[in-house]
Amino acid sequence: MLHQELVLLGLLMDGPKHGYQIKKSIERIKGVFASIDTNSIYYPLKMLELKGLVTKKIVKEGKRPEKYVYSITPKGKRRFYKLLNDNFLLIQRPFINVDLSFYFFPYVDKELAKRRLKIRLRGLKRVKKWLEERKSESNLPEHLILILEHNLELVEAEIKFTSRLLNTFL
Repeated sequence: MLHQELVLLGLLMDGPKHGYQIKKSIERIKGVFASIDTNSIYYPLKMLELKGLVTKKIVKEGKRPEKYVYSITPKGKRRFYKLLNDNFLLIQRPFINVDLSFYFFPYVDKELAKRRLKIRLRGLKRVKKWLEERKSESNLPEHLILILEHNLELVEAEIKFTSRLLNTFL
């Protein structure tokens, strides 16, 4: 919930937004961060509201249906900055789904694993290419360049490991 809280509060830092705008912003972020859950943003927003971190008001524009518009409160801003700064110190083991298959490796059909890892390697190379293309775009803000560089290094490490695994163990 802390990552989701950080994201939701962060998206409200530049001004009030209605739920659909928040959901669309999260979808854009997911282009680089695949682990942000967008199935339901309204329950977490309700929890933030109950904590006094956001407020909600109903807005009606013309004949359009009513919308809830969320704004960050001063308490929410303090919480955002705390989460943001604490996040630099957070060291968690990244959960990479393939590790779960490695845990049960004695039960794996080696030929099937080899075929799947080759497919995984092709997918990782496509992700690397996509990241490189995004990074080469002009006028990217520095914070997006940092994210792309970080993700590029992680993908390169995955490519190296997967290639070595295919060549050595299977």
